[in-house]
Amino acid sequence: MKVEIFSDVVCPWCYIGHHRLRQAVRLYEGAVEVAHRPFQLDPDGVSGGEPLLGALERKFGGAARVAQMTGHVTGVAAQDGLEIRFDRAIAANTFEAHRLIQLAGRTGREADMADRLFRAHFTDGLDVGDPATLAALAEEVGVEDTGEGAEEMRAELARARALGVQAVPLFLFEEKFAVSGAQPVETLVAALREVEERTAQERAVRVPDGEDCGDGTCAV
Repeated sequence: MKVEIFSDVVCPWCYIGHHRLRQAVRLYEGAVEVAHRPFQLDPDGVSGGEPLLGALERKFGGAARVAQMTGHVTGVAAQDGLEIRFDRAIAANTFEAHRLIQLAGRTGREADMADRLFRAHFTDGLDVGDPATLAALAEEVGVEDTGEGAEEMRAELARARALGVQAVPLFLFEEKFAVSGAQPVETLVAALREVEERTAQERAVRVPDGEDCGDGTCAV
């Protein structure tokens, strides 16, 4: 089964969703192919070393509002064993980070690259829009940055817009069934099983009729 996860590496709910999907895939009985798809929360964002909290306070109306928002998601992440440190995080444009994830997919390291970028942003306080930082992270994961993939990335971002993706994380199963938000692991496992069942039914319906017997006669 193919599952596409649309996410951004500076989205805390995407970090949680990414983590939960990996757990769900381990619990699911069947084979799953996971593809990470890009989505930019702020495509016009600038990587200039600005602390994320300051940027959020301007966007959402002050420190009190931001503290409420970040406190909630930090608590949820902690229950999942993830450390989110908004006090360290740096605002960044994520285009190049997404390009690295795409390159990592060529050698089967897509999930590892995504996970490292999430941790870099939310735990380590690294600027995931800085070229030198990205180069170091790619080397750490074992990804060779050839500089390729920019056009492909623009096409992927355009596809997300064409599909109507407006909020992330979003899980797209078999290009037909969508589940949005950082759902519990149990919900994702149930979704995998339900999609498997629905897909099997559709395939059964679409199989052309073969030779058979019916109504007391046989085609010979």
